[in-house]
Amino acid sequence: MKLVRFGAAGAERPGIVDSQGAVRDLSAHITDITGDTLDDATLDKLRKLDLKALPMAPHGVRLGAPVGNVRNFFAVGLNYADHAKEAGMEIPKEPILFNKLPNCIVGPNDDVMPPKGSTKLDYEIEIGFVIGKRTRYVEEKNALAHVAGYCIGNDVSERAFQIERGGQWMKGKCAETFGPLGPWLVTRDEIADVQDLAMTLDVNGVRRQTGNTNTMIFGIAHLVHYISQFMVLEAGDVVITGTPPGVALGMKPPGWLKPGDVMTLNIEGLGEQRSKVVPFRE
Repeated sequence: MKLVRFGAAGAERPGIVDSQGAVRDLSAHITDITGDTLDDATLDKLRKLDLKALPMAPHGVRLGAPVGNVRNFFAVGLNYADHAKEAGMEIPKEPILFNKLPNCIVGPNDDVMPPKGSTKLDYEIEIGFVIGKRTRYVEEKNALAHVAGYCIGNDVSERAFQIERGGQWMKGKCAETFGPLGPWLVTRDEIADVQDLAMTLDVNGVRRQTGNTNTMIFGIAHLVHYISQFMVLEAGDVVITGTPPGVALGMKPPGWLKPGDVMTLNIEGLGEQRSKVVPFRE
């Protein structure tokens, strides 16, 4: 299934994408797509619905992030060897984890706004996974059973804040609008091999990033297992898993984003995301 949330920001309704690509309204069956509705039993009930009998969402309606009420938003750093090299950093021996704040999450086509004082705005296409049930000390062989589904994420970053201002990376990772997710949450049964999905990111129609999840240093099953050794993951938690090479930071000279730029992100089977950079506004 391809689950979506549609409508005005803060008032999204749950939906599902039918075989023709149209969004159908799930409001009669669930109140929202959150950790409370991502358990296997609820997803199985949704799979049995006759989508043609569901009302259609308005044509051209805004899509929000495909999971709502996110309590924890985690990210993995330097999880592609080529990206670590372009960033001038050593390949990690264990996954590097950091936080993004849930309130930076926006829809897949919403505007991205640099924070006040931003000088080095960057992009990172990433595959994200959403937890479907409480995950604590899970073995790697059982890890993917704890994943409800996958989505595109853009780990928008302010590199001057992240690298030059000291302290935690999250300084450059958590500004408002720095977490576009979606368009869809694709349930795990629809993805035959999550470790073999092509990824691309364009800026103004020019290819910047090309990659595949098969080059991740630490695969998604390992990440679920690994993270659960240090903390409990709850249903609805989101983890984005690192980016392939081609970020603005690694270009010579750096290709920082500026107002008016448009980022287009694609991951095989997970749809397309399109965000425009707009000037800072109070």
